[in-house]
Amino acid sequence: MTRAIVYTEFGGPEVLTVTETPTPELRPAHLIVRVEAAGINPIDAKLRAGRRTSAPLTAPRHIGRDGAGVVVAVGDDVQGFRVGDPVAFRETSGTYASEVRVAAHNAIPRPPSVSAAAGAGIGIPVGTAYQVLRSLDVGADDTLLLHAGSGSVGQAAIQYARLWGATVIATASERRFDRVRELGATPVAYGPGLLERVREAAPQGITVAFDAAGTDEALDVSCELVADRHRIGTIVRGQDAGNYGVRAFGGGSSTPLTETELAWRAEAFPVTMALIAAGVFSIEAGPSFALEEAAEAHRAIERGVDGKIVLVP
Repeated sequence: MTRAIVYTEFGGPEVLTVTETPTPELRPAHLIVRVEAAGINPIDAKLRAGRRTSAPLTAPRHIGRDGAGVVVAVGDDVQGFRVGDPVAFRETSGTYASEVRVAAHNAIPRPPSVSAAAGAGIGIPVGTAYQVLRSLDVGADDTLLLHAGSGSVGQAAIQYARLWGATVIATASERRFDRVRELGATPVAYGPGLLERVREAAPQGITVAFDAAGTDEALDVSCELVADRHRIGTIVRGQDAGNYGVRAFGGGSSTPLTETELAWRAEAFPVTMALIAAGVFSIEAGPSFALEEAAEAHRAIERGVDGKIVLVP
């Protein structure tokens, strides 16, 4: 049997419960992985609360998409994996579990130098940041205004934008300025006067903006500073991005990601793993929780904590 987190009704973190389910059945082109860390992402809490789905709950629903662990079984037609291999995985249903079935194309080898927690922190946040920056065509001639620079998506966006040669101005709370600077961006405090502070930090002007905060302030300042609104992207304000004339990606957007955008999200996974192993990209470690503490982990991500939160079965 496998221990897993499920919910049978939408609501607060308290609806998450631990249950025992049959061990996942091995299928061709799949792996069975013993989970060592499951990534907790904001979208998980939104799905649990019923804010990102219209499908009714007719059976216990599993939760989680990212994770890392060790291969315990290899299906037919799988190349490149053996029992005992450390891996990370993405786009996998129900990763809040002690074992999970993973499509082999969604798994990558995890070098010994990369922790399970770091591997579990790549999928959604880094894939999102990488895809948005590619969609906005961020490069060496750009000065990027990034809103919410100290979050998991923001930190990934800073690192990739800097690797590609861009200058980055990132909003954050003052207590997080050191982390933003460490990653290579110039921090500015959000709140009243943001427009003037950004102009002071970037007298050369802002050419592109990435909103991971979702506030009116973030969009208003971005629209004021970026001449081409096609180069302003949001991952939070999908429903009303059109009112601003900016681009919306991912959750909340009524426009599905294109095949190219989905390919970029997938591409980010192995590319980032190699960079972490080489010591030139980092995932900030946050608190970890036992599987039985999934509700507390969701409370933590909803109130906001520093670093990547993971469940450790």
